[in-house]
Amino acid sequence: MAILQIREAINQAIAEEMERDPGVFIMGEEVAQYNGAYKVTQGLWKRFGDKRVIDTPITEAGFAGIGIGAALAGIGVRPIVEMMTWNFAILAFDQIINHAAKARYMSGGQFKVPIVFRGPNGPAHMLSAQHSQALESMMAHVPGLIVMTPSTPYDAKGMLKTAIRDDNPVIFMESELMYGIKGEVPEEEYLIPIGKGDIKREGTDVTIIAWTKMVAVALKAAAELEKEGINAEVIDPRTLRPLDEELIINSVKKTNRVVIVEDSWPFASVGTEIAFRIHTKAFDYLDAPIEKINSADVPMPYAENLENESIPSPGKVIAAVKKVLYR
Repeated sequence: MAILQIREAINQAIAEEMERDPGVFIMGEEVAQYNGAYKVTQGLWKRFGDKRVIDTPITEAGFAGIGIGAALAGIGVRPIVEMMTWNFAILAFDQIINHAAKARYMSGGQFKVPIVFRGPNGPAHMLSAQHSQALESMMAHVPGLIVMTPSTPYDAKGMLKTAIRDDNPVIFMESELMYGIKGEVPEEEYLIPIGKGDIKREGTDVTIIAWTKMVAVALKAAAELEKEGINAEVIDPRTLRPLDEELIINSVKKTNRVVIVEDSWPFASVGTEIAFRIHTKAFDYLDAPIEKINSADVPMPYAENLENESIPSPGKVIAAVKKVLYR
């Protein structure tokens, strides 16, 4: 096992897939000579050259469209399009939602769209309203898109390699605050299937469902709860669309209580959909109403104290767990 940061694990995944398949290339703002805004693409330009590691203008709709066109052309290429952040990808939503997501369906399966859109999603720290948005619910809302949200270096590498090889558009949402997190990554090749979640911590008293950087928040809360004799299970769906519903329902049947933790706003969120599915498929197993922890339903404030009040925290998760346990 190697110990890698998440940025290094993603870099390895891209490099290995570029070595394996000459049709894989990456494009985006500052991905080449600058080595990426978050150094995820460190060294790739020197290794693979200008034609496969491509710096773009600051035109998200433009280079998203170029990537989609290349994927649609049927010439064996598999573009990776880096969005410096998913906040900036809002400019490319027409290309992603109206073209990447729909081309295979509208062509009756004649066209494939093997493309990955990746970059950091969700609030970082003191970046204010326009740069602190968790947009996974918007992407997961769209049929035709696969939405993946890694939370560890191991997951990031195995999930991204699978995403690059898939013949459908994949939305790969990372976290700026997680790029430096370290973890074990096998030195041999491995893949993590699309739609396969993971139990990050076994437990019996309550199920905490979280993804991307909220997994770390959930695990910190679970460690504190253990000191009080509360045994929490932490479930990471890893892929939000398609969702590993079976993993979630089986956990709920075991623990009978659920807390969902997510970076995004509460209205029409992924957590809301998960709660609905639990109510539909496992209502009789619930011993308490589902609790959901979200960012505050406001644009993110810049002031640090207000930001801290707005985002999910281990303390908020602990309070929600105690509520569903009637403590």
